[in-house]
Amino acid sequence: MSSLPDPIRVVQLPDGTYTYADHLPAPIQPTIAPQVVHQHIHQAPPDRTVQRIALGSGIGAGTVAAGVYFGPLLVGALTVIAANLALLAFLATVLAWGVVSVVKSIGGPEGQAAAKSLGKARRGRKVR
Repeated sequence: MSSLPDPIRVVQLPDGTYTYADHLPAPIQPTIAPQVVHQHIHQAPPDRTVQRIALGSGIGAGTVAAGVYFGPLLVGALTVIAANLALLAFLATVLAWGVVSVVKSIGGPEGQAAAKSLGKARRGRKVR
């Protein structure tokens, strides 16, 4: 009989009934003051104002999901377009400077006059 598990204790309650010892109610604990929890927030939660406004105005969750999905894609596409335009502007500036330098060095007096007039046209003429 030593291989059998420990028998479950049966106890008699004050009213005369019997019950298992593991089913007894937990004794009442004395009340302790609530603990103060200090919460440190290191980062603000993401702003969902647009989604709340959209859901409040009656448009569906699919529209909100599309805005959440396509919004960053639109920002990324606009950033790429802006970077491409900046690169093209830089290339145009470099090419214009190269053309002016070549015309100045090769063209002789006529080339220098052409480069000078081109430079004045770019800067704008001063009013006397």
